[in-house]
Amino acid sequence: MPKITVNNVSLYYEIHGNGSPLVLIEGLGCSKWMWFKQIDELKKHFKVIVFDLRGVGDSEKPDMEYSIKLLADDTAALVAELGFKKVHVLGVSMGGYIAQELVLEYPDLVDRLILCSTHYGGPNIVPIPLSTLNIILNGAGLRNALENLRIAMSLNFSDEYLSTHKDEFEQIVKWKFEKPQPFYAYRRQLYAALTFDEEARIHLIKHPTLIMAGKDDKVVPYENALLLHSKIENSEIELFSNAGHMFFIEKAEEVNRKIIEFLTKPIGGDKK
Repeated sequence: MPKITVNNVSLYYEIHGNGSPLVLIEGLGCSKWMWFKQIDELKKHFKVIVFDLRGVGDSEKPDMEYSIKLLADDTAALVAELGFKKVHVLGVSMGGYIAQELVLEYPDLVDRLILCSTHYGGPNIVPIPLSTLNIILNGAGLRNALENLRIAMSLNFSDEYLSTHKDEFEQIVKWKFEKPQPFYAYRRQLYAALTFDEEARIHLIKHPTLIMAGKDDKVVPYENALLLHSKIENSEIELFSNAGHMFFIEKAEEVNRKIIEFLTKPIGGDKK
């Protein structure tokens, strides 16, 4: 199991394929299973680096204060230790916070940026719906741990996906259930996410940026993608109908095609 110690933490990582390096940054409480519909396609075009953040999966889970900056520092140190000078970065949800922090703190490290199902934090975003936030903070309130997890995970997907991909959804729940995140580590990641705020600096991002979201997102309303697009000058936006927070799983073929197109095309022209 490949691991590397950086920034005083041992992180699990994998590298797939060849080409320009592309780092995928997972969301709150998620680990490498999150990319099961991306890796095989993206590795045909890029050297894909996936890793588990501190506090989850097969990485070390220290019980200490986490912050988005700390997680971005971990990511930068991992990239440097692996010998990459410049990488494309794709972050989902909390991974999108980390990706924003990474490009702001280490601008020379990032080539092109992809932000999915995310926002820039602070008081002026479109907030998480209260019903979703209650489950994120307190769980579903059931005695059965697996059913609690099933309800929590269902928030990541559109109703259409849940009705038409029941077996796939159960597999995702199984992956997460079989390697549970310790509660203290979840709490540490969650606090980092809830205190993230880069609204004042988001306009400083000048890198070519692709912003994507599902229009049925029950966690981070898709209107936040519009706000990001309005504040990142060199950005384009893609919204997916009938898709939720994990739209990249629901609409994998379309999303993968968009990622490849964005990362390989000549950059220039007006915002669209």
